[in-house]
Amino acid sequence: MDSITHIALGAVVGEALLGKSIGKRAMVFGAIAQSLPDVDFMAAFWMTTTENILAHRGFTHSFLFMAVTTVLLGYLAWRWHRDKTIPLTTWMLFFAFQITIHLLIDACNAYGVGWFEPFSHHRISFNILFVADPFFSISTGIAALVLVFMNSENRLRSLWVVASLTVSSLYIIYAVYNKVTIDKAVDNSLKEQKITHHGFFSTPTPLNNWLWFVAAKTDSGFQIGHRSVFENQTKIEFYYFPQNKSALDTLKNHEDIQRLIRFSQGYYTVENRNDTLLFNDLRFGQITGWATPTEKFVFHYYLEYPEENQLVIQRGRFANWNSETVNVMIEKIWGSKK
Repeated sequence: MDSITHIALGAVVGEALLGKSIGKRAMVFGAIAQSLPDVDFMAAFWMTTTENILAHRGFTHSFLFMAVTTVLLGYLAWRWHRDKTIPLTTWMLFFAFQITIHLLIDACNAYGVGWFEPFSHHRISFNILFVADPFFSISTGIAALVLVFMNSENRLRSLWVVASLTVSSLYIIYAVYNKVTIDKAVDNSLKEQKITHHGFFSTPTPLNNWLWFVAAKTDSGFQIGHRSVFENQTKIEFYYFPQNKSALDTLKNHEDIQRLIRFSQGYYTVENRNDTLLFNDLRFGQITGWATPTEKFVFHYYLEYPEENQLVIQRGRFANWNSETVNVMIEKIWGSKK
């Protein structure tokens, strides 16, 4: 998830775990602990773009990293509190809980996390939340602000903590329900249209959990579409995108290509656009694809111009967003045809 969400969630959870023992410092410790796995952003200063793509949410989002930092931070916090009123094991559990929450939340969106690094490069991705979902973040965000200014002895602090964490937890349950609903609808639509496929994935479109991007893998490409959780029609309008693997024949041994293929988990296409060869990772959706089904994919890597790929993950994420495309999104969310 986005950094603000981790900071706010960490602060509220910190208050819940140690607020009564060390006051508002628990919020500070919690915010720091929740943010710690994202220290991997520093790798961008010395790694190439494709190296950094794999490093991000890699080892620093692994259970091994969590175990090592739990012991280290727990010991440092215990030594820092000279009165030793909080046991070492409590400090370790505090940091373990905070970092584990970070790893779980980040696994909810499309990028995926390397829970088992360095022993396995397999990334875990549940695809149930967009990387920045204001409806998930708002409750803990408001609670964190209120708790910062509220007196440490105020009895309402516990109420704010419980209420905000309950709302965010219920939202995740709701997102799981939406995921199950969408996947069932996609499976039925593919069967109804007799589309032979080798699996599919669905992921929320930006800033909401109601309109979902869908990609079904076929022998030679992908069927791409969008589906709302409120839609009653069984048929999803799919658009075919050829994978065009053969375009990589002369480049397949290049390290950048191998890293991109590994990262995409097989959900990629190659296209020639404006005389430039692009590698598209489909898992990040299209730029306003709900309004223009043939629009570019958000993740598009210029194979012939690697120096132009600094913002490859979210390149143009909100390009073409205007009153018209937003209105189309709203209409599609409510199940209206456009």
